[in-house]
Amino acid sequence: MRQRLEYAAAWPFIKILGLLPRALARALGISLGQFVYLFHGKLRRVGLRNLAMAFPEKSEAERKRILRGEFTSLGRQLAEVCQFPKYTLENVEGVVVYDGFENYEAARALGKGVLFLTAHFGGWEVSAFAHSLHGHWMHIVMRSMDNAYLDRLIRSYRTMHGNKTVDKDNFVRGLLSAMKCGEMVGILMDTNMTPPQGVFVDFFGIPACTASGLARIAMRTDAAVVPGFTIWDESLGKYRLRFDPAVQLVRTGDLEADIVANTQKFTKIIEDYVRKYPEQWLWVHRRWKTRPDGDPGLY
Repeated sequence: MRQRLEYAAAWPFIKILGLLPRALARALGISLGQFVYLFHGKLRRVGLRNLAMAFPEKSEAERKRILRGEFTSLGRQLAEVCQFPKYTLENVEGVVVYDGFENYEAARALGKGVLFLTAHFGGWEVSAFAHSLHGHWMHIVMRSMDNAYLDRLIRSYRTMHGNKTVDKDNFVRGLLSAMKCGEMVGILMDTNMTPPQGVFVDFFGIPACTASGLARIAMRTDAAVVPGFTIWDESLGKYRLRFDPAVQLVRTGDLEADIVANTQKFTKIIEDYVRKYPEQWLWVHRRWKTRPDGDPGLY
């Protein structure tokens, strides 16, 4: 019953944002993001704690500015997701444009599959959707939403143009099969994990338990690992879907050490993007929740 009530409350809002002109929907989405920033104290506290650990050199005022920027980014993306049914191949370039598409093409031409290294950054939902509109569907590794009704709705939006979802808790088998077929998979690897699925690598100089599956699959299949980040570009008034050249994997012959080294390499790429565009990363997630044995909690 509770899930149905939550869905009944969210559905009209999603529909309204979807029917409005994009500029108005975006403005309302951003306003909602700022409302949540002001009235959701728990998220605000987690965000400021993370920012204090990641950027100890910044003032509290600067950290608050970054955090408010994150809620602007989240609100903007929410509005864009609600607009997904209106996107077509003819109008999607008004929302997101490619940057470095040749890097994706080069990786795909290798024929061993492409693993997109990405994060909860900028317009991460927009990227996979826009890419599929251009005919480049992919498998999306995701965790089911707690509300089953909203989960079905969001899955229907994500898969509207050919994308397929893969459950986060059982993704290895599906990903190995996809790589054998030379397909594409998008993986968000910036969330807190627990051993044995996660290994500890540095993120902003702090040990963070990080998913090692991407490194394991890449080393097993020789699939290309392509960093892909959807950056909000204020000067363009739209997103840039940026593809970087495929990552050169570390291969020393010590498999477990190489998995950790490559996971560290991938995490450093994410950190570099977050440092460059701090307002566009998900600071309200408890990224450093899992600690090495004997270390005190950070939250």
